[in-house]
Amino acid sequence: MMLQKERVKAMDLQTAWLQSYTSSPEKQKALYNRTLFIVSISQIFGGAGLAAGVTVGALLAQHLLGTDAFAGLPSALFTLGSAGAALFIGRLSQRYGRRTGLTVGFMIGGLGAIGVILAAIINSVFLLFASLLIYGAGTATNLQARYAGTDLANNKQRATAVSMTMVFTTFGAVAGPNLVNVMGDFAVSIGVPSLAGPFILSAAAYILAGLVLFVMLRPDPLVIAKAIEASNQERISNDHSTDMEQNGDKRGVIVGATIMVLTQIVMIAIMTMTPVHMRHHGHGLGEVGVVIGFHIGAMYLPSLVTGVLVDKLGRTAMAIASGATLLLAGLVSAFAPGDSMVLLVIALCLLGLGWNFGLISGTALIVDSTETSSRAKTQGTVDVLIALSGAVGGVLSGMVVAGSSYATLSFIGGILSLLLIPVVIWSIKNKNKVR
Repeated sequence: MMLQKERVKAMDLQTAWLQSYTSSPEKQKALYNRTLFIVSISQIFGGAGLAAGVTVGALLAQHLLGTDAFAGLPSALFTLGSAGAALFIGRLSQRYGRRTGLTVGFMIGGLGAIGVILAAIINSVFLLFASLLIYGAGTATNLQARYAGTDLANNKQRATAVSMTMVFTTFGAVAGPNLVNVMGDFAVSIGVPSLAGPFILSAAAYILAGLVLFVMLRPDPLVIAKAIEASNQERISNDHSTDMEQNGDKRGVIVGATIMVLTQIVMIAIMTMTPVHMRHHGHGLGEVGVVIGFHIGAMYLPSLVTGVLVDKLGRTAMAIASGATLLLAGLVSAFAPGDSMVLLVIALCLLGLGWNFGLISGTALIVDSTETSSRAKTQGTVDVLIALSGAVGGVLSGMVVAGSSYATLSFIGGILSLLLIPVVIWSIKNKNKVR
């Protein structure tokens, strides 16, 4: 009896606590700002964990396998692993909140990085591939963290909220590749192969990101957003326009997902084989780190401006800009001499910028088109498609380069990005029909 009374009392306190947020716009605004700050801190670590592994993953596989044909396999494996993790994290976040889902995801990614280090030490290809699958959880979590900032944002803040968290990813993402030589030397000093050094940084960074979210992300923004939406639905009855809105939501999810899938395929394919292409033309690890560092910086640093542009100019306009930028990136990559650091930096910066435009405009469309009751679950499912498309791009990139050339891969990627334009046109035509 006493236990039942205690449970009732706890539920009453929980209800009163939630009501204190649903009835106070000031508390909602304060929590929105706090959430952005906390997620941004975690993204600094998450970005470092992601970028360090991406820089040398293909080179490590090339070293263990002794061939370029499967150099794209590491990228494919950790993006494939991130697909399963995205679904898991999305469902976990939907049920228990962002704090639980993101914390668990980063911790699993850290364990995967530790597995890669062990694989390099014992020279085990099997352990390397298995660990890269697990390592992909960090990639998925780093990507899904962008949604946490949008839970309490209105429709004119959503793209900007995504952008702010991604900007902070830049600090870690740029630092990671530029610490390749430092971490390589550190690894050698403790008896670990130099190519595994960046994964030491990845393990520490992912675990720290998870700890930041676990300790600081309270109250959970998605839990509060659900309470606010439930409170609003009690006051507002559904009208005859509900069916129209639901159809629009489905279309928005399809278009947003397509934009992000296409940009991911193009970006992953070209980025994965760039380090291998550079090594074939005599560039050292440090130079590879510089190019990838610029690339990842271009993926995240423009985000704050991109978010404002997406909110001001519209999602469709920036999606078209994404396709045009990726086309230019593919052409520059295809025709740049292999020994030209300047042109490779320009090409990879354009590649990162085009991906940035596509990710933020697509993400904003997804958030616009979902409700809090199913938002995290839908976002996780969409991120599965993004991860799978990245896996396809990673696998095919090595095969295309082995069978033809890096220039052919880059040219194909640029042409593929043009598919974004008919997708956006289809979306606009359907919106006009609904109206």
